[in-house]
Amino acid sequence: MHPSDPITGHVAASRLQLPPGDWTCLLEGLCARFPRIDRGQWQDRFARGRVRDAQGRALAADHPWQVGLEIHYFREVVDEPVIPFQEAILHVDAHLLVADKPHFLPVTPAGGYVQQTLLARLVARTGNPDLVPLHRLDRLTAGLVLFSTRPGTRDAYQRLFRERRIVKTYEAIAPALPGQAFPLERHSRLVPGEPFFRMAEAPGEPNARTRIEVIEGEGPWWRYRLHPETGRKHQLRVHMAALGAPIRGDDLYPELNTAGQGAAAPALQLLAHALAFEDPLTGESRRFRSQLALGR
Repeated sequence: MHPSDPITGHVAASRLQLPPGDWTCLLEGLCARFPRIDRGQWQDRFARGRVRDAQGRALAADHPWQVGLEIHYFREVVDEPVIPFQEAILHVDAHLLVADKPHFLPVTPAGGYVQQTLLARLVARTGNPDLVPLHRLDRLTAGLVLFSTRPGTRDAYQRLFRERRIVKTYEAIAPALPGQAFPLERHSRLVPGEPFFRMAEAPGEPNARTRIEVIEGEGPWWRYRLHPETGRKHQLRVHMAALGAPIRGDDLYPELNTAGQGAAAPALQLLAHALAFEDPLTGESRRFRSQLALGR
């Protein structure tokens, strides 16, 4: 069973709050915003009422682009590729589920993936349509993802992330940095880059902070422990690349690899290794560790 639209029975809608843009209508803006989706596919969705407002009313393709308008669209992928790697459930209780995500598996629908996502797989395995990820990992990053299992206690756990009361530890394989003194702190300002899905460091007040330690420092490839104090998009990947040690297998930093990465390509050597926090309901100290390991 997958989370579904109560009217159509399809996979639950994705939500988008329309960003600033000079497009004249929804069709033009969505085609520009999602260049990988064919224009004809968007036209077909509009024709079948598969693009709606927050109240569930079907929107027309020529509806004006209104900044801030929330739209719901139902993603459909023809010949969706199968991700040949399996997730694991490490812990589940009345309020939380902890999953170990393999490389290449998206957490939620994105790009060409709808059913082949961690969320859809876990809903199918547990039969719980109320599962919601409390944070995200990039598709190419492996490791721990924490899910809320029920709406009533969800906000208590979401506050852990909003208030930075959860300790996240990553491991990465990257080139040696023999000239650096460790541990070191990387503080910088991250802003949207070019293309729009990349991030870039820019002058200004830092909004991204990472502590970096060396676990194994021999040979050309070192194993690092990364502690993100903030949770900016691609923060760890940008910070390591900026230090001159891009994470092994990274197809975005320091330069965009237009060849992309499929499931047969080398995995990004980045692992969400551990999560630690004080349970907001019980006060219990909780710590979870990934059972996955990086290669060299």
